Amino acid sequence: MIRAYVVDDERLAVQRLTRLLDATGRVEVAGSATDPEAALAFLRQHAVDVLFLDIQMPGMTGFELLDRLESDPLVVFTTAFDQHALRAFEVSSVDYLLKPIDADRLDRALDKLERLHHRPPPADIRAIARQLAAELAPQRRLDRIASRVGERTTILEVARVSHFMSKDKLTFAVVNGKEHVVDHTLAELEQQLDARRFARIHRATIVNVPLIQELFPDVDGGMLVRLKDEARTELSVARDRVRELKQRLGI
Repeated sequence: MIRAYVVDDERLAVQRLTRLLDATGRVEVAGSATDPEAALAFLRQHAVDVLFLDIQMPGMTGFELLDRLESDPLVVFTTAFDQHALRAFEVSSVDYLLKPIDADRLDRALDKLERLHHRPPPADIRAIARQLAAELAPQRRLDRIASRVGERTTILEVARVSHFMSKDKLTFAVVNGKEHVVDHTLAELEQQLDARRFARIHRATIVNVPLIQELFPDVDGGMLVRLKDEARTELSVARDRVRELKQRLGI
């Protein structure tokens, strides 16, 4: 049985992946961590066969953690960003899983791991990590965004934005119930925002997931989310996005 360790700064993501791995009956989960430094300390003392490793984590990326390891486990990167699924994952002794992780895709990754399990560890794993980190550097997430009205420019902290919405051919960032026009389309924002925090729930709405307080049925059979802001803002969730949002919320 493959001995695995899970590293992700989102506790719900760790719990979900651990449940999926346990359910396969093919993996022994030796441990997990939401803090990369704690993971590094564990991995320096305990041998594992494979690391399920988040890429974007505060303080230390998955690539940086891998570069600091003394051992050479196989690696499956977990990521919410499609652009991270580079060809290098396919041709090297690593794999990737896009969040929210699908059980069938996880099984395919385990098939690959079982084929590689008894081979010598890849000598170039750290070089691969450095290469991928360099290639992904331009994809850093958007932390601040400008709202320009006339000659005045307001700089908004993206983490404080409860949601982005499109209406009347304009895009708005909403902070404490106040709407700020921003010079981005929702499609552009979806590519640049931190996908661990923001999710597209409707063709006209991107929501800050940690600010969701409730998810409940709408009168027309759809779903609504209620936010934690003072206005207790309610936003519609498109039917084809309900399942993904529930997975993100650990429901």
